[in-house]
Amino acid sequence: MRADGASKAAGQAGAGGSAPATAAGSPQTAGTSQAPTAPAAAAAPEGAAMPDAAGLLRVGAGLPRGHDVSSHQKRIDWAAARAKGARFAYIKATESTGYRNPYFSGQYTGAREAGLIRGAYHFARPDRSSGARQAAYFVRHGGDWRADGWTLPPALDIEYNPYDAQHKCYGLGRNRMVRWIRSFSDEIKRETGRRPVIYTTAQWWRLCTGNSRAFSSSHALWIARHGTSRPGALPGGWRYWTFWQYGTKGRLPGDQNLFNGPLSRLRVLARGR
Repeated sequence: MRADGASKAAGQAGAGGSAPATAAGSPQTAGTSQAPTAPAAAAAPEGAAMPDAAGLLRVGAGLPRGHDVSSHQKRIDWAAARAKGARFAYIKATESTGYRNPYFSGQYTGAREAGLIRGAYHFARPDRSSGARQAAYFVRHGGDWRADGWTLPPALDIEYNPYDAQHKCYGLGRNRMVRWIRSFSDEIKRETGRRPVIYTTAQWWRLCTGNSRAFSSSHALWIARHGTSRPGALPGGWRYWTFWQYGTKGRLPGDQNLFNGPLSRLRVLARGR
């Protein structure tokens, strides 16, 4: 993904991965508007899917395809995207507490009308304000959730600082970063009843949280890793991924993603049960 107005965060390609459509379509300028299913006994994050027996992914091997977009994609032909195989989408809603994707409403509504299961994501700026404050802003401007079977859990895009390469972790130490993410998650849970999906790269998570395992049992993982045939070793104690952003270009507008399970499991994730 891409922070609005910023180029792709450094160190995300290849083994590191890249960000959601923020990287593929995030804010333009901050401050302006603009896999089989998890066994019942598995201690999995809500709605998450389990890997196959080998723990590996065969790209495109029957898994639901999707994409993440932002203001960079502007007006999208959602019917055409569905015809090309899209079954889900994440759409950037907000960044920090001063940016709203000006195309969000049309993108979000358009995806649903085309028959896609869709959700919203927030591009985190831990250097700007608290996690709780950003979560509340996100929920007010598109990040809410409804148990209608068509709305994915809110997602947090937390990755390399695209505005300052000298402060990849936004000036926060590892413990403070973990507390920031927890604050965001707790507010999302309080307001929507769901824990957010966490979008990140393995490299960033290790560097900026110290490979914290505090979220793996309760949060679905959206891992970014580009240009490879597998999502690679997962960070932070996660045993499996739920979404994999595997490329920034492809048949669908924005970044290219897969869901780690059948479409029926994706609907379970959307319903929350």
